Amino acid sequence: MIISRERARQIAILAQQLSADRPTDLLEVIRHLGFLQIDPTAVVARTEHLVAWARLGQAFDPADLTRLQVERRIWEHRAFIRPIEDAGLLRPFMATWPDRSWGFLKRAKAWMAGNQPFIDYLLGELRSRGPLRSRELEDRSTTDWQSRGWTHQRNVTQMLEYLSEQGRVAVSGRDGADRVWDLAERVLPPDAAPLTKEESLAIQVQQRLRSLGIVRAGSSDDVGELGVEVKVEGVRGRWRVQPDLLERPFTGRAALLSPFDRLTYDRKRSELLFDFEYHLEIYVPVAKRRWGYYVLPALVGDRIAGRVDAKTDRAAGVLRVPALHLEAGSGPDDEAAIRAELGALATWLGLGSVAVERVVRAA
Repeated sequence: MIISRERARQIAILAQQLSADRPTDLLEVIRHLGFLQIDPTAVVARTEHLVAWARLGQAFDPADLTRLQVERRIWEHRAFIRPIEDAGLLRPFMATWPDRSWGFLKRAKAWMAGNQPFIDYLLGELRSRGPLRSRELEDRSTTDWQSRGWTHQRNVTQMLEYLSEQGRVAVSGRDGADRVWDLAERVLPPDAAPLTKEESLAIQVQQRLRSLGIVRAGSSDDVGELGVEVKVEGVRGRWRVQPDLLERPFTGRAALLSPFDRLTYDRKRSELLFDFEYHLEIYVPVAKRRWGYYVLPALVGDRIAGRVDAKTDRAAGVLRVPALHLEAGSGPDDEAAIRAELGALATWLGLGSVAVERVVRAA
């Protein structure tokens, strides 16, 4: 089967719940997408909040994430918010983690083995005093966790992370920005019917195709023989499509996307289907930035029509846009749609106005 590039984009947008037919329930959004990625960078708003707002619009209240976590309908694991029922999908892998004898996993396994009294202390404290923040637990490690990154010698936090990988502890909730930890048995539901790794992987592949809609064969998201194989006009390679999206009607709308939004997170797929090249420039020196510090891709219909360099100025009550970059082929209607969405974003953020400092139109 051959489909147009335009239809391929529409399938991706439909799958990501970014068409005019908006979802209305936060939990169902999380279940459909599979997860919300957590990122603390909040130049505009937290990533998980922007992703949910792009789908639900003004109906989304970040407090609903807290409520769902308190109700044990979602859980936070390794920087992702997942439906609580998906704990069963990860348990077969938790049971054997770390199950490799090389690289990072080898180091983690050796570090944990050499710190068994420290592990016993952490589990004992959580059992008797939990839930607890990491700062409420002593660092009783006998050897430090070694890293070239920010985790270097952060022994309590790192050990809790590894124990969560094993399904022994879990994030119970949040106290502001701090995670609150407890024994996993108090947070996660028991397994009614334990899965094998093979069964879990099969379910996760189905979830991935459902949430992405169209997937490149051989990519990191490869779904094997699942779905329907198609060729996309003018695009090399083979693609797999969620069957029920092939004929689903499409009506587009405008949406501002987090830099980590799953519609555009696969940079190669974005180039092939949307002709959209994107690089996060947070860590790029100011003089070398092309687009800006924190740039939101702007979807209009079935095209990425622009890039919005945005930041929240709460002191002044303004959503500031140092630059609105319009993509090649974008016109006045696209700009108007993006500006309207910026106004909606400012309203949701509780800001009084939007200040677009300059508009850059592609040559």
